Amino acid sequence: MRTGEAAEQFLADPATFQNRTRQTPPMHFAAKCVALLVLLAALLQPTAALGLGEQKYVRTTAVAGDFTLAANGQAAPLLVSDQDWPGVVRAAGDLSQDIGRVTGHVAPLLKEAAQAKGEIVIIGTIGKSPLIDELVRRHKLDVSGITGQWESAVTTIVDHPMPGVRRALVIAGADKRGTIYGIYDISEQIGVSPWYWWADVRVPHADALYVEAGRYVQPVPAVRYRGIFFNDEAPALSGWTKEKFGGMNHEFYTKVFELLLRLKANFLWPAMWDNAFAADDPQNAKLADELGIVMGTSHEEPMMRAEKEWTRGHNGAWDYATNQKEIDEFWRAGMERDKNYEEVVTLGMRGHGDTPMSADANIDLLEHIVADQREILKQTVNSDLTMVPQVWALYKEVQGYYEKGMRVPDDVTLLWSDDNWGNLRRLPTPEERKRSGSAGIYYHFDYVGDPRSYKWLNTNPIPKVQEQMNLALNYGADRLWVVNVGDGKPMEFPIEFFLSYARTPKRWDKDHLDEFTKLWATREFGPEHADEIASAMEDYTRYNGRRKPELIDPSTFSLTNYHEADRVEGDWQSLAARVDKLVAELPEDERASYFELIQYPVDACANLTEMYIAAARNAADAKLGNPQANAEADEVRKLFEYDAMLSREYNQKLLDGKWDHMMDQTHIGYTFWNEPPANTMPPVSWIQVPEKGSLGVSNDDASFQRNGRQFSLSLGTIDSISNESRIVTLFNHGKSPVDYTIEPSASWIVASSSRGTFGDAERQIVLHVDWSKVPTESDTAEGTVTVRSGDQRVATYTLGERRVNLMPEQIHGFIEADGYVAIEAADTSKRTADGDTHWEELPRYGETRSAMTLFPVTAASNTESKASLEYSMYLYDSGDFQLQATLAPTLNFVPGRGLRFAVSVDDSARTIVDELEHNSQHDWEQVVSDGVRRVTLPITIAKSGNHTLHVWAVDPGVVLERIVVSHGPLKPSYLGPPESAHFPEM
Repeated sequence: MRTGEAAEQFLADPATFQNRTRQTPPMHFAAKCVALLVLLAALLQPTAALGLGEQKYVRTTAVAGDFTLAANGQAAPLLVSDQDWPGVVRAAGDLSQDIGRVTGHVAPLLKEAAQAKGEIVIIGTIGKSPLIDELVRRHKLDVSGITGQWESAVTTIVDHPMPGVRRALVIAGADKRGTIYGIYDISEQIGVSPWYWWADVRVPHADALYVEAGRYVQPVPAVRYRGIFFNDEAPALSGWTKEKFGGMNHEFYTKVFELLLRLKANFLWPAMWDNAFAADDPQNAKLADELGIVMGTSHEEPMMRAEKEWTRGHNGAWDYATNQKEIDEFWRAGMERDKNYEEVVTLGMRGHGDTPMSADANIDLLEHIVADQREILKQTVNSDLTMVPQVWALYKEVQGYYEKGMRVPDDVTLLWSDDNWGNLRRLPTPEERKRSGSAGIYYHFDYVGDPRSYKWLNTNPIPKVQEQMNLALNYGADRLWVVNVGDGKPMEFPIEFFLSYARTPKRWDKDHLDEFTKLWATREFGPEHADEIASAMEDYTRYNGRRKPELIDPSTFSLTNYHEADRVEGDWQSLAARVDKLVAELPEDERASYFELIQYPVDACANLTEMYIAAARNAADAKLGNPQANAEADEVRKLFEYDAMLSREYNQKLLDGKWDHMMDQTHIGYTFWNEPPANTMPPVSWIQVPEKGSLGVSNDDASFQRNGRQFSLSLGTIDSISNESRIVTLFNHGKSPVDYTIEPSASWIVASSSRGTFGDAERQIVLHVDWSKVPTESDTAEGTVTVRSGDQRVATYTLGERRVNLMPEQIHGFIEADGYVAIEAADTSKRTADGDTHWEELPRYGETRSAMTLFPVTAASNTESKASLEYSMYLYDSGDFQLQATLAPTLNFVPGRGLRFAVSVDDSARTIVDELEHNSQHDWEQVVSDGVRRVTLPITIAKSGNHTLHVWAVDPGVVLERIVVSHGPLKPSYLGPPESAHFPEM
């Protein structure tokens, strides 16, 4: 069912439709499902889930040597010392409950070794747990390669670990979080998703659980601190937490801490719009430290103090030049309060409300501020500041201070930022990589600000995230990664990828992202439909990544050129149909999570896109006087109301309102950078339809052409190789039937219908070329197609033909049609390398299909590089062309360098192009809104025929998505023309 049809059904019968959206199948279908499941259960043993990308070591059928975690109605007891870290004890309790969630039998928790007998699980931290230390002392437990390693752990089976115990599964961590990660790794291996609560992911039942004999190590993470930032949290997260918890108190944050630890993350910037983490609930900071979360405060909140703590309790100016004493005392009090907790302290200072400091702020003042802050840290936390993790966020204008010469001591981490749209602004130079404090990244999945706030749903394809964060890793920004996740809830998938990539980036390189998505879908929904669900997630994020929903309006996609609006609408409708159809095939206990993670985002975004395209059609048809405008206006209204229905379904009906307010964010009707106060339907027009009919004509691909003082409508040129057709749409302005006549000027122009009569429905006339009738004296000809109604000439179009006197095998590469050749960057005819420097494909990257970029990403710039991409093409035209390169919106992350590549045709000289040559504020706003940068340059090709286009490497970081070579300007569109035909077929 297409989204528009779904909206119509909803409005006609809301009760029935809401039952459909809940996806409760008919009883006869449910009975069949139950029967099938019973049969499958008899034939197959259930398979436990496993950590994404990790070795599977838990199974549900026993093999000799396995450790029995649960079987025969019992679970092995868990032994953890009460002298261990509180977070370890808490996580052990979670594992006990997780075993119960899977098997129905909670594992007993033991605190004393004397209680242990038979087979048990021993959990503890090296140097903190007497249980673990005794095993190490007696050489029962090998912790080589683990001891002293940040957040590492080992899980293994030990025989006769202590008196009365025959066998034990031992989880031993090098530190607090290492142990916790080892515990939660077992939870995930037995089938408990980290999102079991936050996304209501079902926990598959298993009667028995066995751990395979072996040694399983939690690796040292590539990035030391890995976390998220709740930001821009009103109205959704703030409304939800107020209703469910009474605010952002420790009950809420305990859920957050557990999620982060299950995801093997360790860092948090708390919500701050109208919240003060440590002051609002003193238990917040205490529990964060106990459970194992390292806290910080956002880029604009130094010294562990929330901005709201100042605005609520201080009347003086937030101006260090005039109010130093009060501000210093404010900071000192914060550090005294939090000095015993594990934290990363933000240094520096911004203006009130996340704005730049006053215009007269200077580098000397800012360096003085940092020096004073560090003195406070010496006095309150540790006189050895190298033992106090500190970060200076080089966000927005603060990066400018650094570039003008401001410096902080080397033990302070430089936290570089993206541009708020996922494009890294700057990365460490070789000299900066020597700093002991290293560097980190502040990234965005959500943003409030120019050119448009985007807060509603996930618009972050993981190929883009991986490409940018791979740059960060390779350029040495690996101390701290924190990502702005907005409300958190709609960003489940990219959050997990971001944190997983920060921990084990080699596992999730560009060529294994599809595997990540497939494993994620398998863990959350089981293997049966994992391929379909993974494909849906990939397509959804790619479509949303083309242009963020908040930026779409009726003018976004072209109605008239390249069938663009139809293609985009078709993409979304096909995806929504696949996603909606799958619901009925899922077990009941998977449907809530499927709605949250897949169905709502897909249906809501498909519906929004269709609504704006319908509004565009309404405006166009109303201008033409086409009565179809009235149906399109009704369609817009239905789709707008369907959007509200979907939000109500998520907020109020899903799981009896568990996530109420989480979809309160407005997302329709933006008129400037900030969100509208309420969703506002796009304007539409209705027209009065006269009784008397008259013929009207429209055409999607027609363009105005000027010949001297004469203007005509052109349908372009059809060539004998591509042999395309053209469509002219006839419509009736009124109610009474009208007749029409199609009059080609030449016999080689063939119309699907030459005459007829119709009433209120549109009629499409297909035009094609009969090649047996084209003139033989010339390779090209031009004719006209006149549309008449009675004696009235309604419209005349010109149509050209081009006979190609070549066999397809004589043509090599992409073939020009209608004046252009469009090429996806990965569809090369040849690729050449220069030593280690070479081009590689980034699968599923970008707006259309994929992209090409240079490896290694740290390669030296080289204007004479031999690393190239070659594209074979056949051109009919000759002379002056334009080449349009579509590139990712990457920034010049290496100071003092642009982002250059070079092009040449055949054996001509190279032309070096800097894609950042035009990089004003206006240029940047256009680029991030479009999601791509388009660079156009003139090229000259002296003769028609076969040619080779070369794209040469110069600077690493260039990401090329597609190329269009055109004989004259391209027709306006958002995505550009579809890829041209290739001979032989690729």
